[in-house]
Amino acid sequence: MKLVTAAILQKDGKILIARRKADDHQAGKWEFPGGTQESDETPQACLQREMREEFGIRVTVGQFVGENIYDYEHGAIKLLAYQTNWKSGKMVLKDHAEFRWVSPDQLAEFDFVPADIPFVKQLQRKER
Repeated sequence: MKLVTAAILQKDGKILIARRKADDHQAGKWEFPGGTQESDETPQACLQREMREEFGIRVTVGQFVGENIYDYEHGAIKLLAYQTNWKSGKMVLKDHAEFRWVSPDQLAEFDFVPADIPFVKQLQRKER
């Protein structure tokens, strides 16, 4: 099972979401950015590396939000989500088709990858 991380990056009451490119697995779906944890890194280090590689920004990783195990047709993943804070850098799209800053109540308007849906619901409940 692959370990994958997800950043719940919030700024000014909005949450960062990103849409996968047309040639990616789950093409066109939205996700909380992150990526596959390498064997020699912690989940926090993975998120810091992924945010630097995918968006050109530096982040600090905060509180653990939760985990979800999802069995895709290509294999199961264990998704670990963390509160994440923007530290520095200018946002540059490197690995996604687009990104948006949305409020928790707007999350339902987007077609998310299946593994992220429990975190979408959790963030919407927290907002209410």
